[in-house]
Amino acid sequence: MSSSVLPSARTELFNPIHETRLIGLTRPFNCNRSKCVMNRRSFAFRGVAAAGLSVMGSSLTAQPVQGVERLEFKPEGYNFWTWRGHKIHYVVQGEGPPVVLIHGFGASAFHWRYNIPELAKKYKVYAIDLLGFGWSEKALIDYDAMVWRDQVEDFLKEIVKEPTVLVGNSLGGFTALVAAAGLPEQVVGVALLNSAGQFGNPNSVAKESEEETALQKFILKPLKEVFQRVVLGFLFWQAKQPARVESVLKSVYKNTANVDDYLVESIIMPAADPNAGEVYYRLMTRFMTNQTKYTLDSVLSKMSCPLLLVWGDLDPWVGPAKANSIKAFYPNTTLVNLQAGHCPHDEVPELVNTALLDWLSTSPLKASLQTV
Repeated sequence: MSSSVLPSARTELFNPIHETRLIGLTRPFNCNRSKCVMNRRSFAFRGVAAAGLSVMGSSLTAQPVQGVERLEFKPEGYNFWTWRGHKIHYVVQGEGPPVVLIHGFGASAFHWRYNIPELAKKYKVYAIDLLGFGWSEKALIDYDAMVWRDQVEDFLKEIVKEPTVLVGNSLGGFTALVAAAGLPEQVVGVALLNSAGQFGNPNSVAKESEEETALQKFILKPLKEVFQRVVLGFLFWQAKQPARVESVLKSVYKNTANVDDYLVESIIMPAADPNAGEVYYRLMTRFMTNQTKYTLDSVLSKMSCPLLLVWGDLDPWVGPAKANSIKAFYPNTTLVNLQAGHCPHDEVPELVNTALLDWLSTSPLKASLQTV
């Protein structure tokens, strides 16, 4: 790997929502001890690595975590549901009150491989693939956070049909929040694991869009799109190199023991879809650059259900400060801090499973789940 590219491989794999713009050709990082500000080029690479990459002949270990049951990996997927004409993949196991797991950016239901079997001993556990990710259809639509909110809400109404707890990691965490705010009569609790999303800036002033000139509309805007496609296409191709994928995965996990063939396969297989590249382009140019209008404070202010934060304090992109800010803003919060990175549910699954089961067994939440 060349030194000019390697730093980009250390950008965030599963948490794309940041105050960064899209394309740039400057230095990848501007860091000090407490904060790393990613520039636009590293931001673009982050999404490439997460979008599902092509790896052949992985040399990573495939041994499961000792003493923790693991979901069987099925290349064909588990169950499928048709939503708005699109095929949606999901896993369901167990009996009891329902718990719905929502993966992060670039992942799938299989990222909950060590959580589903354990939680299913007491609950009916669903794990859904968001549209455009995993084994769900790579639909050519304009992606927006509200698309996934609507998907999860309809999944709860049509498939789950009972009071439910939502659990989400990274992008899936923010999706869980907006779904809970939109469906308070069915969502009785939310658990966030290193969630995406940001608090609003009270000092910012929304800029009114200026009317496009003929030069902007017919020359500058098309040229910008061509440039974006060329650069993103190159980054997407570049990130298909096996060493790059392994490097990115290991940057997400502080303890890399669980970076194995199962995990790699669950991320790379969706890239075989002929629409994967175009979905990635749309995510990077449309969804990723329009996130500031959805803020944590605006969503949390609409909620009233119990909230659990299970936070990997060693996450270099979504550190414990965010968890503390959420708890301060939303008093009905329980916080569990873990020595893990951005994906604690897969890095230290036994600790996350214990935290979830302890919280789910609390009296108010248990009573709400049993209310039909």
